[in-house]
Amino acid sequence: MDGFRKLLTLIGRILLALIFVLSGFSKVTNMAGTAGYMSHAGMPPGLIHPGLIASILVELGLGLLVMIGYRARWAAILMFLWFIPVTTLFHLIPWMDARAKGDATTALMQQINVLKNISIMGGLLMLAGFGSGPYSLDGGD
Repeated sequence: MDGFRKLLTLIGRILLALIFVLSGFSKVTNMAGTAGYMSHAGMPPGLIHPGLIASILVELGLGLLVMIGYRARWAAILMFLWFIPVTTLFHLIPWMDARAKGDATTALMQQINVLKNISIMGGLLMLAGFGSGPYSLDGGD
C-alpha cells in the first residue's frame, strides 16, 4: 500500500503542475495574445510586459519545479501567493462586474474560474505542507 501512496503522490503533483506548465508554455508561444488579454482585463500598459514575463516564470518555471519535485514546497508557496492577485484581477473582479451588469453567462464562467483557482491554491498549500513525496528530486521533503 505504501508504494501505491507514493505513486499517487507523484501523479497528483504532476497533475497539479500540468495546468501551470501548459499555461506558461501557451504564454511563451502566444505572447501578443496574452498581452492583449491582460490589456483587455484592465492591466496598466506599463505592467503588461513585466507581468507577462513574471507569469511565464511563475507558471512555466515554478510549474516545472513542482512537476519534478525540486524545491517544490517553496515553488508551491510562491505560486499560491502569485495566485492571489491573478485570481482577483482576472477572475474575481470580472465576476463581480458581470454580476452587476446582469451578464449571467460571463458571471458563471468567472465564478467557475475563481473556484478552480481556489481549489488549485488548496492543492498548492497541501504540497507546501506535506512536501513533494518520495518520487521527487526533493526526496520526499
